[in-house]
Parts: sequence; structure tokens; C-alpha cells
Amino acid sequence: MRLILTRPEKDARPLADKLQALGHACIRVPLMEIVPRESAVVPPARYQAICITSANGLANSSLLAGLRDTKLLCVGPQSAAAATAAGFTDVTAAGGDVVGLTAYIVSHLRPADGPLLYLSGVATSGDLEGRLQREGFSVARVVSYDAVSTTPDDLAKAVTSADAVLLYSPRTAKLWVEQIEKAKLAHHMADMIHLCLSQAVANALPEGWPRKVARTPDEAAMFAVLEGLEPSNEQE
Repeated sequence: MRLILTRPEKDARPLADKLQALGHACIRVPLMEIVPRESAVVPPARYQAICITSANGLANSSLLAGLRDTKLLCVGPQSAAAATAAGFTDVTAAGGDVVGLTAYIVSHLRPADGPLLYLSGVATSGDLEGRLQREGFSVARVVSYDAVSTTPDDLAKAVTSADAVLLYSPRTAKLWVEQIEKAKLAHHMADMIHLCLSQAVANALPEGWPRKVARTPDEAAMFAVLEGLEPSNEQE
């Protein structure tokens, strides 16, 4: 299939390599750029664990000094791989999403053992900080990066030549809708399959735009959906 990849360029390149190895053609159309927030500061404390809901939480390497031996908890294998590559020695991928990560933390950690450090962007989905605080945990949330929206080049060419678009977050889905409507390309969406990482991503799309939702919020489930698709498939 001919696939549009909307992830930031740094994430889109390895994703394209994997998909091309499976026989797909990829068109990279990044909708945002990840910019480390250089002014970010981690409050001094003895954290029992660090939490991230995206690998981008580790984008600002200057924040990580002295923290790499702290337990790091994340939502999926991609974030876990990024944490290991960044030098963290105790990494656990748990839950698959914010709800699952919260459940894991509540089951395996105790509020009395110390605060949690949450590295995130400005916009988050699922409210990990609030969920953990309601369970009695002290959470220091540090905005470690900004996801800056970008205007893609040759969007019309990509849309008219592709079979499907991969969407990994609700914000990306919203940016996709904004760019499509701005470029007056909405009439092409009835023929475009929107492959969504989760139902929350799918919910950000207008009614009538065909979509497929991964069974679990991870890359393997996204690829599994692709295996069953053909360019002429319609929404179930």
C-alpha cells in the first residue's frame, strides 16, 4: 500500500524503513516537529520512578543527567527502546496507554516511597498526572519538549497518491484534519483509510472519514491491521 506517515521526521524515518521492508511505499508528511525545551528544569528530589507517555519525553537529554539509574516506566515498546538507547538501566513498558500505566504504577509502587517524575509535552492525553495524584502519588510534571505544528509540503500530491494515513495521537489526528481542510482536500478523505493507534485518535476525525483502529495501542497492532488491508478496502 501507499502510506502517508504523519509522525515527526525523526520518528518517521525508522517507521518508513520497517514499512518498506514489508513491501509498502511511504510518503513522509510530518505534521509536527519535536523541539526540546531548553529552559526545562527537573526539581531536585529523590524520585522513585520516572514516567513517560511518549518517547519524546526523553528528547531533552540535558534533563536526564543523574537520572538514568532511576526506574523508568513507559506505555509501550517504542518508548522503552528509546529509554534504553538513552542510557536508562531499569526500564519497564507497562499498560499500553495511560490507563494501563496508571494501573501498573498503583499495583507496583507506593506513594510513601517517594515522588514520581513525569516528563511530557505541553499537550497530553489521558491525564496521567491527575490520575496518579488521585491515587495519592506526588507527581512532578516537567514539560521537556514542545511539539510544534508544521505545514507539510506537497500535501495534495501525497493525498491523491496514497491509500492510507497512519495517525499515532489525537493531536496528530486534529492537525491532519486542520491541514486537510485548509488545503481543501476533504473530498478525498472518503477514499482514504485512516489507521489509528487508538479509539481516542479515531474520535478526533470527522464522521464519514474511513478509519481502522489498532486492537491495542502499539506499533505491532498497527502493522497487524495493515496486513489485512487492501487499497480498495472500505471501512467496516
